[in-house]
Amino acid sequence: MGKETIIFNICRFDPDVDKKPHFKKYEVPFLRKDLTVLEGLNYIQQRLDHSLAYRSSCRAAICGSCAMHINGKYRLACNTLVSKLETDVVTIRPLANLTVQKDLFVDMKPFWDKYEQVRPYLITGKPLPAAGEQPQSVDERARLDNLIDCILCSCCHVSCPITASHENYPGPMAFLNLDRFLSDSRDSAQAERLAIVNDEQGVWRCHTVFNCQEACPKDLNPSGAIARIKMKVVKDKGNRS
Repeated sequence: MGKETIIFNICRFDPDVDKKPHFKKYEVPFLRKDLTVLEGLNYIQQRLDHSLAYRSSCRAAICGSCAMHINGKYRLACNTLVSKLETDVVTIRPLANLTVQKDLFVDMKPFWDKYEQVRPYLITGKPLPAAGEQPQSVDERARLDNLIDCILCSCCHVSCPITASHENYPGPMAFLNLDRFLSDSRDSAQAERLAIVNDEQGVWRCHTVFNCQEACPKDLNPSGAIARIKMKVVKDKGNRS
């Protein structure tokens, strides 16, 4: 029958009680090959230790809320199969570089501040047509493919060494979403958006390590978005000269 239990080794930390983080092990039944890490956490929280804190919502890899560090890699707990980890121990840590509020539950405000910084919404600069919407051609819409699928899970953000060491650096998530609006034919604020990130703490701070691309659970390309933004900054500067 194979192994009947799996060990979850979870980083625990309650700032009201603990002086520093520590790991605690839990034994979880492994009765199905399609057991996910999130289901294991739910079992622990519901049956073994009600005090365990973590985020989750959709359970379908859409909301991004259950992102965490699982066996050496940032992943979504809801679509990470324990069987695919090929180990008897599932080691889970919270997202790095964000303040731990309790266990696997971190303060996401700095992340959302970076998202807000790039103004992630259409700025058309003109009234809507009488029909009430701005049409796009098939080719114009195709430019947004692989840009609109970001689920804001923060895996790329917390895996980036520059985000970790430079507080004012927007990070790969912000750049990917910035590129989404720069690529949208309906948006009229390209110069304004480029000005937000055209400085030494902005897009030029990226060292092209590719951690963000490797960490993305949706196989998006934040590194490519950053390269395109750099080219657009240079082109925009040339047009203004």
